[in-house]
Amino acid sequence: MILKLLYLVQFSELVIGLRSAPNIIFIMADDLGFNDVSWHNPDISTPNLHNLGRSGVILEQNYVQPICTPSRATLLTGLYPIHTGRQHRVLLNEEPRGLFTNLTLLPQYLKELGYSTHLVGKWHLGFCNEDYLPTRRGFDSFLGYYNGAEDYYKHNLPAQLNPHSIGYDFREGEKIDKKYSDKYSAHVFSERAEQIIRNHNTSVPLFLYLAAQSVHAPLQVPQEYEIPYAHIKNRARRTFSGMVSALDEAVGNITKALEQTGQIKNTIIVFSTDNGGQIKNGGNNFPLRGNKNTLWEGGTRGVAFITGPGVPGGRISNQLFHISDWVPTLLSAAGYDMGNLVGLDGLDQWKTIKNGEQSPRIEMLYNIDPYHDPGSGSGPVGAIRVGEYKLIKGNPGKPDGWVPPDSVSNTELVHLEDINNINISSGNQPLSWSSEDELGGEEYKDKELFLFNLDSDPTEKINLR
Repeated sequence: MILKLLYLVQFSELVIGLRSAPNIIFIMADDLGFNDVSWHNPDISTPNLHNLGRSGVILEQNYVQPICTPSRATLLTGLYPIHTGRQHRVLLNEEPRGLFTNLTLLPQYLKELGYSTHLVGKWHLGFCNEDYLPTRRGFDSFLGYYNGAEDYYKHNLPAQLNPHSIGYDFREGEKIDKKYSDKYSAHVFSERAEQIIRNHNTSVPLFLYLAAQSVHAPLQVPQEYEIPYAHIKNRARRTFSGMVSALDEAVGNITKALEQTGQIKNTIIVFSTDNGGQIKNGGNNFPLRGNKNTLWEGGTRGVAFITGPGVPGGRISNQLFHISDWVPTLLSAAGYDMGNLVGLDGLDQWKTIKNGEQSPRIEMLYNIDPYHDPGSGSGPVGAIRVGEYKLIKGNPGKPDGWVPPDSVSNTELVHLEDINNINISSGNQPLSWSSEDELGGEEYKDKELFLFNLDSDPTEKINLR
């Protein structure tokens, strides 16, 4: 009888512990640039993201990997790409490779704490073997696609991105599902995320990873989302802006579902981009230098925020944060025994976020890639940040200039304070761009070593080497 009572007490404590753990919703945008959100650029309408960000902590020194697969691998493992074999480009459709199965992923850690785990959207970490699939890597459910890009309506691989791979790629669990054909993916993924939230058994905590397709190419969006941006002359930028608004609407719908089910007070929401914006497809990283798939700040410094229980509202953090930090940070927030978490490159920043303490991160590896990438013109290349200093060895990649938004004339001098209310540098010097700035011109031609002080020169204009 005594043993039975002890068992019941232990079981009750377990249930109470599970209930007290927060829900975690991680929303990752695809190819969203630094200048593609309203708190950096008032010409973009993202009211839902803006309000969520202002209700928590906006991370202004948040770093991601320069391209998709490396970022997603780092997010889920807490390891730099050099430690997962993912330091060079993305996984292509026919590659017989995937994220190593001996690596423990974030949903697998959370399963130890009793979490219900779900992935909605893009995987892009391998599918040539069943062991690589998301439903074999800790996720209870999956709705989405395995590859890196596809048509938003037809859900097949767009021929313009890869003429040799145009097959249908949309899965429910591990099976092809064609009932979503001709339905816009941002709506499909939003509806599935809402469904998961509304049907969730609140006696256990929820982990939802929404890996949005938006705003990756191809540029496609229902026409009504473009109407507010009719004044934008550039066609790609106009459609892209509409896609951002569709993404923002999806985030608003998910937030509403949390509010209506009473789960919002116990839900941590994280939003991040996977890499910098792709300029040729309408993205914008102004005033940062560079593009997606480069080691310039425009390719690696990404928009992000965290909000929810324990997170103070209305704060902007200039503390250094890396995408590898999310594994230990979120596990810490969930009550994981951090003594069991060893060998990660990520650092636990929960106290930094919660209490405003000094970040434990004082240095960060951007990447080390020994191979040349003909697609971006980069490499071999490596970069590291220590304190305010950033060192680049090799070719960081093209394009390597500063591309302003439509609202900025090539002949007018624009200060960052005129564009938004957030000073992205930790110093007080204004940032500017003008037609006299060299967009990756002779000053940088053929140089193999770059050194920048990112506190005084966050736009990487002054090579100290």
